[in-house]
Amino acid sequence: MTQRVGYAAGAFDLFHVGHLNILRLAREHCDHLIAGVVSDEMLLQTKGLSSFIPTDERAEIVRHVDFVDEVHIEAVPDKLQVWEELRFTHFFKGDDWRGTPRGEQLEREFAAVGVEVVYFPYTAHTSSTQLRQALDAAVHLARARNARDAALVAMA
Repeated sequence: MTQRVGYAAGAFDLFHVGHLNILRLAREHCDHLIAGVVSDEMLLQTKGLSSFIPTDERAEIVRHVDFVDEVHIEAVPDKLQVWEELRFTHFFKGDDWRGTPRGEQLEREFAAVGVEVVYFPYTAHTSSTQLRQALDAAVHLARARNARDAALVAMA
């Protein structure tokens, strides 16, 4: 029997239960799980975002998840190029990609090389985007308070 090698990629910034769920489900569907941690440079290039946690630290967090067998730092945006290096048989993604132009393109490209794309339920109640927005709001509020306090001190 051929070993099923799975690949689950993500930024894994502000690691949360949704990330854990994807990795757990992925491991249940393969014999060997490689977690791809998107590098700081790729995150900025592909999403226009800077990570809160540097690549090496995010990789270290993911490396210590029990059901992850291997961690790969993803330094290119092309998943087929990653496949050429790692030769996984299954690619795992949240189902927020299903039916989208990007998801359909990914399915076509991987089907051509024999890789099965498997979607898992997206954890809607917790996301890095929500966490990032909450942190940004807290920072904005703190800056506003600091500016107000400075203005009050200057008037005194």
